[in-house]
Amino acid sequence: MSALGLAAALGGCGLTGGSDEVTLKLVAADYGNSESNSSRKYWDKLVKAYEAEHPGVRIDVTVYSWSDVDAKVKEMVDAGKAPDMAQIGAYADYAAEGLLYEADELLSIPVQADFVSQFADAGQVKSVQYGIPFASSTRLLFYNKALFEKAGITPPKTWKELAADAETLKAEGVKYPYALPLGPEEAQAETMQWLLSGGGGYTDSTIGSYSIDSAENVATFNWLKNDLVGKGLTGPVAPGELNRADAFSAFADGDVGMLNGHPSLMQMAAKKGVKFGMVPMPGAQGPSKVSMGVADWMMAFKENGHADQVGEFLDFVYDKQNVLDFSREYDLLPVTNSASTEMAAAKEDADLKPFLEQLPLSELYPVGQTSWAAVSADIKKRIGGTVAAGGSPSAILGQLQTEATRAENAE
Repeated sequence: MSALGLAAALGGCGLTGGSDEVTLKLVAADYGNSESNSSRKYWDKLVKAYEAEHPGVRIDVTVYSWSDVDAKVKEMVDAGKAPDMAQIGAYADYAAEGLLYEADELLSIPVQADFVSQFADAGQVKSVQYGIPFASSTRLLFYNKALFEKAGITPPKTWKELAADAETLKAEGVKYPYALPLGPEEAQAETMQWLLSGGGGYTDSTIGSYSIDSAENVATFNWLKNDLVGKGLTGPVAPGELNRADAFSAFADGDVGMLNGHPSLMQMAAKKGVKFGMVPMPGAQGPSKVSMGVADWMMAFKENGHADQVGEFLDFVYDKQNVLDFSREYDLLPVTNSASTEMAAAKEDADLKPFLEQLPLSELYPVGQTSWAAVSADIKKRIGGTVAAGGSPSAILGQLQTEATRAENAE
């Protein structure tokens, strides 16, 4: 409480006094994995500190699981009862409907200027920022140190080395030499990391349109199908049926040699006593120059008309100490430069430093396109077929491109 209380005292100068009697409703996602570390506890502490300095403002927070939160917000919006703020996974569809405040209608200039640039840019629709980044993460290749030492191999830097390591791990009896989760839970993430490592991606870097069936992307999935999956190096579960959560659990159980992971996997593995290392994702010719970045979003709905009070509260939410407290609690990366700089220098955050180093090199989903939700859902449904027996990477990527272009043109 002391740190939060100090932040409130510093952030409260000149803000709302007792004259504005309003209740702001915030719907937020739960980043915890148990009752003991639910996001509800974080918000309760932060809100108590804020309300102590702003007696005329009450913050009513409802926390839902990630499985439910996006749908819950949509239900509220569709019913004409939008919350004042929502902290969820996507914003562009609401922005396109004209339902959101622009960021510069809410936030002070110092807070806006503090956001990591690629996240601020990713929050824009047609060059106007509506999505306010809330939490972020990047990916690294995790490997099981004990299995690697037993096999006498070193972490790979190229796809060829990754396949060779996987061959050796398979010969040692490792269940999942490389875990490739292309199941419907989060296939778009694993897919994007591989596309980037092959020099491609979901969109054309010049014009921003979808380029899912580019020559680079087709080559990447041909390699995965022929050199990894086709040689039995991805384990007993077909990639199209393997979900990320199951792959992470298998790594924590010591059954996986290598997989792409984000910071939360560190806690899972450590709790099970698995010793692991982390390196940049291997690429076709060397370590990948671009990592996948992910951001979750805060947004404010115009329906209730509380722009001033919402802005004052969000300025407090993005106080450096509050951003650090949240990031440290849930092993996430800060979305502000001030918190990132402090975390990079702090001994207590040393385990997150490799992810922080990847942050400037990261590329995010094309979340500013309102078509992305539909395109992402299509990828989750189809992409596993690219590496299945009898599957055609070029044909399936072509189908995904056709649907993506149709969705993009409908924006």
